[in-house]
Amino acid sequence: MSKESSHGGERARAHNRAHRVALIVDHGSNPFELGVATELFGLRRPELDRTWYDLTLCTPEPAVRLATGFFTLTGVAGLDQVDTADTVIVPNRPDPEVPPSPAVLDAVRRAAARGARLVSFCTGAFTLAAAGVLDGRRATTHWRWAELFSSMFPAVKLEPDVLFVDDGNILTAAGSAAALDLGLHLIRRDHGAEVANAVSRRLVFTAHRDGGQRQFIDQPVPPVADTSLAPLLAWVRAELASPLTIADIASHASMSQATLHRRFQAELGTTPLAWLTAERVALACRLLEAGEVRLDAVARQCGLGTATNLRIQLRRRTGLTPTDYRRRFSLASPG
Repeated sequence: MSKESSHGGERARAHNRAHRVALIVDHGSNPFELGVATELFGLRRPELDRTWYDLTLCTPEPAVRLATGFFTLTGVAGLDQVDTADTVIVPNRPDPEVPPSPAVLDAVRRAAARGARLVSFCTGAFTLAAAGVLDGRRATTHWRWAELFSSMFPAVKLEPDVLFVDDGNILTAAGSAAALDLGLHLIRRDHGAEVANAVSRRLVFTAHRDGGQRQFIDQPVPPVADTSLAPLLAWVRAELASPLTIADIASHASMSQATLHRRFQAELGTTPLAWLTAERVALACRLLEAGEVRLDAVARQCGLGTATNLRIQLRRRTGLTPTDYRRRFSLASPG
């Protein structure tokens, strides 16, 4: 994780206060993304025994009508709340070709200028791009609008097939459900893997889908009921301490390595090796959060082999050394 992508959480911790999140709601905003942000960052989490986020909804006008006129939102704060937020979630667009309001764009530019973390869900990437803060940056949006986005904003490095993109202090998610993936990713970066797992369990949602997974996986309905990889994945998770290879996994599944690769791509949108490594790193994070200080022991228990490989893989996926990760997210440390 880059310093930029976590600076808001670090700043809030340094001042011993809640991380402030401003959610901008504009005309036509999708209620689903609003609900995702409210669920993840707005609800109190007393069971976690730590300072949680301070979420504020704000609008450019006293009343805004949400998508297809489902309801009108009134009685919330104005855009001045954006100027003190650590993280700003920008509004998505019901019609991406219609530009956001000038007031919203000005608020986004002010937030970017002072270094706030900027987040978009689905077509919210159009809002960020219209504000001019995505030029030269990596981003994603819903696959349906990818071609239009690229034609409108050619200076943005669009990654059209992924769930979300973490590009430092600007993070973008694809379609609506990917907002949950990105939201949990933010919680994982701010509070660690164990807390993110606890929140995902409350949501009855998968604990971790890597941002690089494909948005849309076109697969036929299986001809029989139990053909998923779920039993195999459960077996691998139970064997992470073993020096498993892809050949071992294929053998246990009674299939060739080529077939295993195709199945992982079809069901998970990733490769067997990438999934296995991500699971090993996730287990390493939990061990570090639990206070394990022996890096060789962590590496053995999660199957990464050596402390050197542990350092390489953890830094590659979190931007932190094992020592820094444990210091930041140890369950024994104050929230």
